[in-house]
Amino acid sequence: MQTLIDFERAPVFAIPIIAPVGGLTVREGMLLEGPQGWGEFSPLPNDRALARWLTAATEPGTVGWPDPVRGRVPIAVTVPAVDAARARAIAAASGCRTAAVEVAAGALAQDVERVQAVRDGLGAGGVIRCDAKGRWDPDTAVNAIAALERAAGGLEFVAQPCRTPDALSQVRRRVEVPIAADESIRHADDPMGRRLGDVADIAVLASGPLGGARRALRVAESCGLPCVVSSTLETTIGLAAGLALAGALPELAFACELGTRGLLAGDLVADSRSLLPVDGYLPVAPMPPAPERDRLQRYAVTDPDRLAWWRGRLQSAISAS
Repeated sequence: MQTLIDFERAPVFAIPIIAPVGGLTVREGMLLEGPQGWGEFSPLPNDRALARWLTAATEPGTVGWPDPVRGRVPIAVTVPAVDAARARAIAAASGCRTAAVEVAAGALAQDVERVQAVRDGLGAGGVIRCDAKGRWDPDTAVNAIAALERAAGGLEFVAQPCRTPDALSQVRRRVEVPIAADESIRHADDPMGRRLGDVADIAVLASGPLGGARRALRVAESCGLPCVVSSTLETTIGLAAGLALAGALPELAFACELGTRGLLAGDLVADSRSLLPVDGYLPVAPMPPAPERDRLQRYAVTDPDRLAWWRGRLQSAISAS
């Protein structure tokens, strides 16, 4: 790997997030160029799976992605924990028929208002799911899910209502809304060894934390659950890997949460290559687009301490791989 990719000159970027998601206000990362193209190394601040992120970042530029079985992927618009008016506007302008709404970041009444607004923005035929990011305890989750289901007029599923697998299992036994495991998979020491049938109804997969499209496909096979693919707020270069995963899954019953490019204040590729959903879909490409030099300069991290932090993180990933 080290003979194929120049890690020393990997550019470091920082792009502001328009509406904070999961507490994030800036999305940082690095780009790695291989013989066949570019990949994105952008583990989140609390992510310890650095070696898996590195494998994902080097996959498109070296071994490439698995062959797709579909040419485009249905997309769910991501609605952050914003006020009701902003939530309605995001849903209505997205062109998507499914919305993934962040909840549990504040009061339940605010979540209910946000979900009602998204329902209004999507219309009666739209599909709504909620993402609690592991913030509830089981009792709170059960009560909140009931209220949110009423507000939505029905929920497709709720992702990660509680932090631990045992708590997920407790909630699943007490509600009728399907439960999806997200962080429970991506933060597991061995995602391919995780048996989820008693914990969740759906598996949420993200390419970066799971080690790339090929490894995530193996996680999908081992968990034995229907899968949905999610982003971790990557740039277009990272989102392309999620689309490669979604494009290669044998079955894809759910719209994928890969329409997050619009939550960033900018991108690293040309506008014509930026992955913004059209009519609720995104295309599956054989390789990610290359960054543009002026955009790399515009969003370059220049603070020496922050640069050193990212170089150290990349070196830790190399040492662990």
